[in-house]
Amino acid sequence: MNRRVHVPTRVLGSVLAGALALTAVGACGGQGGGTVTLKLVAADYGENAETGSQHYWGDIVKAFEAANPGIRVSVEVDSWTEIGKKVEDMIAAGKSPDLLQTGGFADQVAANRLYPASDVLSVDTQADFLDTFAHAGQVLGTQYGIPFVSSSRVLFYNKAMFRQAGIAQPPTTWSELRQDAEKIKAKVPGVTPYGLPLGPEEAPAESMLWTLSGGGSISDDVGNYTIDSTQNQATFNWLKANLVSTGLTYPDPGKMNRTPVFQDFATGKVAMLNGHPTLLRMATGGNIDFGTAPIPKKDGVGRTGSLGVADWMMAFKANGHKNEIKKFLSFVYGRDNQLKFDEQYNLLPVTQDAFDRMSTDPKHADLKQFAVGLGNASFYPFGDPAWGEVSNRIKAGIGQAVTGDPKQVLGGLQDAAVKEAARVRK
Repeated sequence: MNRRVHVPTRVLGSVLAGALALTAVGACGGQGGGTVTLKLVAADYGENAETGSQHYWGDIVKAFEAANPGIRVSVEVDSWTEIGKKVEDMIAAGKSPDLLQTGGFADQVAANRLYPASDVLSVDTQADFLDTFAHAGQVLGTQYGIPFVSSSRVLFYNKAMFRQAGIAQPPTTWSELRQDAEKIKAKVPGVTPYGLPLGPEEAPAESMLWTLSGGGSISDDVGNYTIDSTQNQATFNWLKANLVSTGLTYPDPGKMNRTPVFQDFATGKVAMLNGHPTLLRMATGGNIDFGTAPIPKKDGVGRTGSLGVADWMMAFKANGHKNEIKKFLSFVYGRDNQLKFDEQYNLLPVTQDAFDRMSTDPKHADLKQFAVGLGNASFYPFGDPAWGEVSNRIKAGIGQAVTGDPKQVLGGLQDAAVKEAARVRK
């Protein structure tokens, strides 16, 4: 179900909390006189080897093992485009991880592979999660998804390029966005006016932002997929006719992933794009004079608010390491360890403890705009067991809707989503 989540006032005040990277790789027990090895598989939030998440997890594991000599942790960090397939292969080979941190969990719940969150979290850790995200981690009333980090999306724009093109304000509607992109193309040669990443890394988020701002959705309020709705077909027809076919985006957005598009903005090669908090650090590091604004919407039609994104931790039952997992997660979710990750990647915390600390720190004032977006945000259908496979199909195919026949592409994705939903709900 594509739930609209209303963040409580105490969270809005600074829900610097929207999306992310812890996962264990297979577990080996019985080493060195009873030592247990947890395997963690985690998604990578860095842009390169220097900023990769392996460094963060290496420090966490070193400190944890020093305090817990009977437990070792083996960490594998994989890119977002590869992690899903790698974990599938591990499980098929009988080498299930103990912990996985990635973008969804319901498919693993449907396969009966996960511990309920209450089995692997201390009472204090579980009570510290912001209610909005703890609820989003539930399947049929039981929490399995353990929120790790969160973010929302806003429009980023290059102020210098806007000045050069004679544009005074960021766009608030699709019409204004198209007009601004046309001015940039005419007066700022050699740049991409709008970065549209519909490749595998970002396709679900970017496409959902456009469907929401066009008055549509990926699924309705009772859990039915609506990928090929009339509103969504109109949205992708507009994108194709007004941005892609007119040369205001990359030639083939379906082949463009988020990371290189973010890098292009941070090096002055893209004028506008939808981005999450990590781009703040990248653009600042690239000395880009940039601004942010709410996501433009279709004139008089699109929804306000933004896309709320949470990334998740989940604990697998296969290796029977419940107690060791619980100790490790208590350590990982300590305030200082959470803040270290959130601050390193400019993401939003999902625990009240880290939220309170971040919200009172002036150096994080630039994240408040993302918190506002979460106040009226829509989320992926995290609790739907079909979402994992549906998301994979969106990653692989929705980019073709802006270069091919939108009705045919969206219809194919819709048919596949309906069949997958029927299969997993039997």
